[in-house]
Amino acid sequence: MNGINKTTTSYFVFIAYPERWELQIIFFILLLAIYILTLLSNINIIFLVKVEPRLHNPMYFLLSNFSLVEVFYTSTTIPKMLALALSVDKTISFTACIIQLYFVFSLGVTADCILTVMAFDRYLAICNPLRYKCIMTSRLCGQLIALSYLGGFLFPVLSVAWISRLSFCFPNIIDQFFCDIAPLLKLSCTNVSLIEVVFLIFSLIAIICCILFVVVSYSFILSAIMRIPSAKGRQKTFSTCGSHLTVVTLYYGTLLFMYGRPAASKTSFSFDKGISVFYCIIIPLLNPLIYSLRNKEMKEALRRAWSRKSMMTWRIQKW
Repeated sequence: MNGINKTTTSYFVFIAYPERWELQIIFFILLLAIYILTLLSNINIIFLVKVEPRLHNPMYFLLSNFSLVEVFYTSTTIPKMLALALSVDKTISFTACIIQLYFVFSLGVTADCILTVMAFDRYLAICNPLRYKCIMTSRLCGQLIALSYLGGFLFPVLSVAWISRLSFCFPNIIDQFFCDIAPLLKLSCTNVSLIEVVFLIFSLIAIICCILFVVVSYSFILSAIMRIPSAKGRQKTFSTCGSHLTVVTLYYGTLLFMYGRPAASKTSFSFDKGISVFYCIIIPLLNPLIYSLRNKEMKEALRRAWSRKSMMTWRIQKW
């Protein structure tokens, strides 16, 4: 590592942000709009599931928890990005960077686990409809969600603790919008080949296990749907899991591309940077929109909520 100052750094400098003031303003406004829309759309789902009796079932309970994780997930990165966008000082402390890295991974893994549980729920609902309510009780649903949070927050502990013990040298420049593992490992003064292999293995195990579970679940689901005699019945049954399948494809496809490749194959940091932004910022915005626009029950619940609000406003004004 010739030409690198071996002095250990206690902070990092982000260089991915625009340098021109006009572009910084545009970037800030665009990012703020995405963040507000993401919060509002996910909180809207949580609110509807809470107040609408027709949505009081395991499917929507899982969806509300998924939306809650998405709220915290985007809040881990975007507020700091907004602060840096208009700041001359584009630095983040070593401790803050490690904390951000941990929550990005823990909340990401938690979301993966909840998506897997949602696939299991759809499998039971479609393939075992008569036993569904007996199996997918509120107790089991709560236990699965608790395991998802527990697994999500325990999974990255070893990798992040290992990274936190590495030495990072000058130049302490991260070509990214937030703290991610690949740019951090690139800055380390010490040999990181072992941790790269360990992280790759851990990531592949987690991602592939989730993907396999989802694929097996949907194989049984599609088999059950194909046995339905009428085309209308097949379409109606498949519509109950179409939104979830769309989100799973977006989520796992991007995740596998980001963290399921060896470090040696990640030659273009600009491209990887774009994929990271899509995964961490755009997908959390798309998820609630997909569930809201493609799900008939969600649209009806939203319509009823707006009707109640309009009626209440009319009564207040009349009074």
